[in-house]
Amino acid sequence: MRFVVLVKASKESEAGVLPTTRQLTEMGAFNETLAKDGVLLAGEGLRPSSTGARLRFDGGRTTVTDGPFAETKELVAGFWIVQGKSREEVIERFTHAPFSGGEEIEIRPIYETEDFGDSLTPELRAQEERMRVQA
Repeated sequence: MRFVVLVKASKESEAGVLPTTRQLTEMGAFNETLAKDGVLLAGEGLRPSSTGARLRFDGGRTTVTDGPFAETKELVAGFWIVQGKSREEVIERFTHAPFSGGEEIEIRPIYETEDFGDSLTPELRAQEERMRVQA
């Protein structure tokens, strides 16, 4: 199973405050363990929402709103994509993440092709497989 682990934004991350050398070292060691264990698929930090945009789709009309976005509790500052046998396994791994200042992370399973049942036709399944190979 694949999971996304979302790191919630903070006032500091939204202000563009970068991690210290110590924080980068600790996170690098944590990420290296995930990679050595074969569970890390991707992981990145995100720039502040002031550099981003939101798109809203409504009845054929698209509205673009430039950042920053007001509510930091609803923003993401970074992510990992990992694989694990279960939600509990991933939770256990991330209890050891090098956070200690009130940070919050969210762990959510990623849909797999088999989750879509008959709605994912053989043609759509083939399309998905082609895209994964290209990526």
